[in-house]
Amino acid sequence: MEPSRTFTFLGCGTSVGVPMLGCACPVCKSANPKNHRTRSSVLIRAPGGTILVDSTPEVRLQLVREDVRLVHAVLYTHYHVDHLFGLDDLRLFPMYLNAPLPVYCDAGTEGVIRTAFAYAFQESTADLPPGWLPKMEFRRIDETPFEVLGERVTPIPLRHGRFETLGFRVARVAYCTDVSGIPDRSWPLLEELDVLILGALRPGKPHPSHFSIEQAVEVFDRVRPRQGYITHTSHNVEYEAVSRSLPANVALAYDGLSFRF
Repeated sequence: MEPSRTFTFLGCGTSVGVPMLGCACPVCKSANPKNHRTRSSVLIRAPGGTILVDSTPEVRLQLVREDVRLVHAVLYTHYHVDHLFGLDDLRLFPMYLNAPLPVYCDAGTEGVIRTAFAYAFQESTADLPPGWLPKMEFRRIDETPFEVLGERVTPIPLRHGRFETLGFRVARVAYCTDVSGIPDRSWPLLEELDVLILGALRPGKPHPSHFSIEQAVEVFDRVRPRQGYITHTSHNVEYEAVSRSLPANVALAYDGLSFRF
C-alpha cells in the first residue's frame, strides 16, 4: 500500500540553535544550509490532519517555510523552553478550526503551560475574540498509547539528564529527541521500526543530558531500524564531515527533511 503519511523535520537544532549567538566557529559561519538548525520540532501530515510535535521559539517561521496552513493537534515531548515557548504563535489555529486546539501532554508539561501562559487561562480574557489567545483543550497523556486524528501514538519514556521526556511512536516510526538514556521498559517499544530518530548533541565528549553521536549509533546498532536519523545537534556537528563518519543506514537530519511512511 502506498504510504499515506509524511514526516517533516521542522527543526533539528539544540536549545541555542545553529548559528549560536556570539559564535564565529566554522559551523556557525557555514554557508551550507544543512548546518543552519532551528530548534527541534517535527510535523506529521496524516490522512486525518496535521500533528505538530513541540512548538519551538521558531515555530511560526518553521510552519511558514513548510507552507503549513493548519495544525489540528499538538503533542509535547516535555516542557523545556526550546520545545514549548512558541506556543503563542499557534493561537490562529483555533480560530481556523473554530474550536480549541487539542494539546496532548503529561501533567508536568500542562502545569508549566498553565503557568508560563497564564494569560490564556484567566477569566478576564475568556471572552476575547478568536485568534487573540492560544485557546487550548488539554488531553492528558501518560505512558498509555492514545489516538490523535486517527493515528495510534505510543509514548516512549526517556531519560534526559535529571528530567524525564517522552518520545512518540506512530506506526513504525519513533521520534526520541532530548534523550540521554533509554529505560528498560522502553526498549520493547523500539522493536520492528522502519525509522528511528534520536537526539544526539555532538561527537566525542559525553553530555549529562544528551546522547553523543557515538552513543546514538550504539542505540541504532541495538535497535536495527531500516533507517536512523540524528537530530537535536549542536554547532559541534558539521553536516558533511559527520555524515561521512556514520553507518550507511544512519544520517543527520536537517531542517526541512521529509520522508513518507
